[in-house]
Amino acid sequence: MNNKIIIINGPNLNLLGEREQSQYGSVTFKELKEICLDKSQELGLNLDFTQSNVEGELVNLIQDCRKSYDGIIINAAAFTHTSVAIRDALDVFKKPIIELHISNIYKREEFRQKSLISDIVTGGIFGLGPDGYILAIISMQKLLNK
Repeated sequence: MNNKIIIINGPNLNLLGEREQSQYGSVTFKELKEICLDKSQELGLNLDFTQSNVEGELVNLIQDCRKSYDGIIINAAAFTHTSVAIRDALDVFKKPIIELHISNIYKREEFRQKSLISDIVTGGIFGLGPDGYILAIISMQKLLNK
């Protein structure tokens, strides 16, 4: 593999730019994808960028990532707080994983303050808006070059 990474986005992130701009900003999902692809190319990373609202699709994708990717950046969105299945799939990956959230989940409603994946990922970025994606890409590149 050649520094091949994937950014996995969970439910409702396809609605970026439309929903709760006070929490998520005005950047659309399409714009965010373009920004991430540009940054990855600049850093010499091969990036795939995907989104699903379906938990089982995300589990299958994460399982398949073991064979094809060197690292995962994941914004599991609402599944962060509810999905043991996604946690279990990530736990089998055994390569760098960065948990990412546009908003700071620890400053939000109590039910959002628990991440089921934080203790199995390499690191996390929270509350830095869409810029968090860029920081995650840079961090992943550094992890892969160690």
